[in-house]
Amino acid sequence: MELNTLGIQGGLIVSCQALEHEPLHSSFIMGRLAIAAKQGGAIGIRANTAADVKEIKQQVDLPVIGIVKRNYGTNPVFITPTIQEVDELAAVGAEIIAVDATVRARPDGKTLEAFVKEIRSKYPDVLLMADISSTEEAINAEKLGFDLISTTLVGYTEETSHMKLYDEDFAVLKEIIASVHTPVVAEGNVMTPEMAARCLEVGVYCVVVGGAITRPQQITERFAAAISGISKVAPATK
Repeated sequence: MELNTLGIQGGLIVSCQALEHEPLHSSFIMGRLAIAAKQGGAIGIRANTAADVKEIKQQVDLPVIGIVKRNYGTNPVFITPTIQEVDELAAVGAEIIAVDATVRARPDGKTLEAFVKEIRSKYPDVLLMADISSTEEAINAEKLGFDLISTTLVGYTEETSHMKLYDEDFAVLKEIIASVHTPVVAEGNVMTPEMAARCLEVGVYCVVVGGAITRPQQITERFAAAISGISKVAPATK
């Protein structure tokens, strides 16, 4: 499969995910969210678990970035960490499979290089997305031949917890884009339409937005936090 045949360049990909402890956890609900996202103008979907990917692909004709979030003990790598998760996603037809492409040790002990070679050998037609946390990891992902590089984990690893992807000048994002030729996807804490537009202006291939669109409890929390300090005293009447 060729990346340019998917038609996702310059567009919005909506991440439709709900973990087991969240109230919208349901493949049926994720499928309905995907329909709403398509009707709103999304050109792709990112989804977690083979069950959700399968349901979404039955509901919309958009390309899907598939992941499986799975914990192996205390290992920090949990986004499609082993070939088992890749097998599950390939079986349901995910056009793109995203994997943790950080430098951290994987739960099965394989290096990222060995993991990529295994995937390419088994599924040569699947596009691979590297979820990275730093410029160095982006450069390494390009060397390993990933088709897309996503900023998903910037600020979420121990080594990058001090980093902010979207500072006033978007400097970190710009540095990642300038360091590789592989298309870069902006993902992670894109909270407003203006931020999404700015990401495209600085040169990303496309933008993934999740919580700001599809996680109502997080949206509610932001609204609640914003108004919590405002006086509840009724305004004086004339």
